[in-house]
Amino acid sequence: MEKPRVIFLDAVGTLFGVRHSVGEAYRIIADQFGVKAEAKILDQVFFQCFLASPSMAFPGADPGEIPQLEFEWWKAIAEQTFKIVGLYDNFTDFSAFFQALYSYFETEKPWFVYPDVPPQLKYWQEQGIELGVLSNFDSRLYPVLEALNLADFFQTVTISTEVGAAKPSSEIFKIALNKHQCSPEEAWHIGDSLKADYQGSKALGIRGILVHREQAPKGILDEYESLEQIQIS
Repeated sequence: MEKPRVIFLDAVGTLFGVRHSVGEAYRIIADQFGVKAEAKILDQVFFQCFLASPSMAFPGADPGEIPQLEFEWWKAIAEQTFKIVGLYDNFTDFSAFFQALYSYFETEKPWFVYPDVPPQLKYWQEQGIELGVLSNFDSRLYPVLEALNLADFFQTVTISTEVGAAKPSSEIFKIALNKHQCSPEEAWHIGDSLKADYQGSKALGIRGILVHREQAPKGILDEYESLEQIQIS
């Protein structure tokens, strides 16, 4: 592959993953509030609710309102998850539980960095390639990147909640490119979602690269199991 000027990377599933599972994190915090739940069931229902939710982007929102909008977006998913599994009414104070859960995901505790990530980011840096995070995440991504010792690798971080558009929309990719004064043809985007990352970036002329990690291969061009397999000619 010809050397790009900029490489953008997705966050969750590409740079770092959830330790154990989302359901396990929900179970741990729920247990602190006296509610017993099964992690596997919570995990299944959470992803059903997550996938059925609208994109986490708030076009036209005042920047000062965004943190609360992010909080409410995730709270709605958590409420629906516990209502479906029949445990919502077991909480004496669901709002207090969710605040603890939300804060927990702002720390390094529920996350782990994929082992191939730091050395590969360092290698790309040494090659003079600019790096950026491009993610449908919320503003907690900034402290998470810091906590996981990844923040210093990146010149830019572009998240859907701040720009009012979520992948696969071309708008979020355009905004990320503009931060680097870079054309689509000079950039790569690496992520784990076929639709949001691979197809979304390619639609704008960016080289889309899929990292499937624990997922089954999709059988497409530019698909790899890890970052270290992605070579520059």
